[in-house]
Amino acid sequence: GEPGDDKAGCLSSALYAGRRWTSADVQFSCQSRLTYTTYTQFQYSLRGRIMHLSALVSRVAERSEDLLRLCEEASKYIPQGQTPPGKASSQQLALSSPVPPPPKTKCPIEEAKKEKIEEVLHAILPPREWSDGANQWVQRVSTAPGSRMDVVKLQEQLNQRLHQQQARETGICQVRRDLYTQCFDELIRQETINCTDRGLLLLRVRDEISMCMAAYQTLDESSVAFGIRKVLQAELGKAEMENEIQDLEKDKRALESQVKEMLAECEAVKLREMERRDNDEKRHTEEIEFLKRTNQQLK
Repeated sequence: GEPGDDKAGCLSSALYAGRRWTSADVQFSCQSRLTYTTYTQFQYSLRGRIMHLSALVSRVAERSEDLLRLCEEASKYIPQGQTPPGKASSQQLALSSPVPPPPKTKCPIEEAKKEKIEEVLHAILPPREWSDGANQWVQRVSTAPGSRMDVVKLQEQLNQRLHQQQARETGICQVRRDLYTQCFDELIRQETINCTDRGLLLLRVRDEISMCMAAYQTLDESSVAFGIRKVLQAELGKAEMENEIQDLEKDKRALESQVKEMLAECEAVKLREMERRDNDEKRHTEEIEFLKRTNQQLK
């Protein structure tokens, strides 16, 4: 049984037996009940702490297993015959003190991640190569991650170069296009270092924009060539039409001169005919008068 149960039972039996309950008995009963309550609370608290401690032990065991697995993976990259970092051979212990600390080895996971980032960066932005005679130079893209201050400086440099090179704010401007392309390449580089998948997605966006711009440029050049060809054809047709117009104007002037000549001839013919008619009428009138006088004389 629990502590205090026997005494409490004795008090209960004494009460039911008709015995009077004294103040000492009541005080002992209260102390027994308080002791039982405190013991129960302590038991529950101890049980919770034991469960928490067991959870911590299990977590430590999991971390230990992870650490052992990482050590096993790292040992694969250490050449045979080489002492693993953190351990010293008997010959090294025999050397004179002080012994220099072992060199810090880089994590193979970090090295593989860095190599992958470099490969992606070189695929996105290939290294530039040039020579100045005897020396061959190669410039590779930086793998340093960008911070917020780098982005602010990049924006300031972009605005400064736009102002220095007098790039136009609207319309087609090759200078502005080149500067924004360089800025976008730098943003792709920073995002690729943080997340290669996001960098490759931005690369697809850049390539799509470049393809669209190339298509628009080809259409513009073809339309300009078509317009120039049509203008030249119109110019050639214009010269032919101008020559034809000049010929027609010459024909017109010749015809107008012929019309004037014919009109003059017509007027001359009219005058001659009028004179001839007048002469004929006058002659006929004179003949009639002569015949009339002759007739009167014969009568």
